[in-house]
Amino acid sequence: MVKRILGYFFELDKLEFTPRSGWNYLGIRDPESVMEHSCAAAQIAFVLAIMEGYKNPCHCATLLVFHDTDEDRSLDQNRVSKCYNKTDHEQAMRDQTFGLGEVGHKVALVWNEFEEGKTQASIIARDADVLQMMVRARKLMVSGYPDAVEWIDSGEKRLQTKSANSLAEELRDADPNAWWKEFKSRRNFADTVGM
Repeated sequence: MVKRILGYFFELDKLEFTPRSGWNYLGIRDPESVMEHSCAAAQIAFVLAIMEGYKNPCHCATLLVFHDTDEDRSLDQNRVSKCYNKTDHEQAMRDQTFGLGEVGHKVALVWNEFEEGKTQASIIARDADVLQMMVRARKLMVSGYPDAVEWIDSGEKRLQTKSANSLAEELRDADPNAWWKEFKSRRNFADTVGM
């Protein structure tokens, strides 16, 4: 069992090298990895859960930590590739967690809850998943990829929670660099970063 769990850890680590494929359409050479996406989406889920008044933000974040783990076997599929490739993500996840005993059972429960999207936690988590994509798209737009607006447009249509919708409304015109520009105006930036 211990060897199998370690194997699962090594497999999860592979997500660091599994790229998010949709950004390739914009000409992004080194898009974020599935692991980077999952971490950022989990952080957003934690915050979004608090904004929504959900009692267990850690549960929402956990759903995002495991929601794309099957993609180290099935790869990240964007909306174009999904039209041509019918991937059994559930089978990939079952094969991935086979032989992990209670660990595999708990991971499967978390993965299934996200996929079904019926609980309040999964609705919040799914909104966080979309918001992370939209935040990345906004950063790309400001960095010279105006067609990334397509990801914002499509994402807005999928959001369900009031908090996610209010964030999306603000996001459209948000300056991704405002946080450090504001910091610079509050203190001597050069002294702070050791320049």
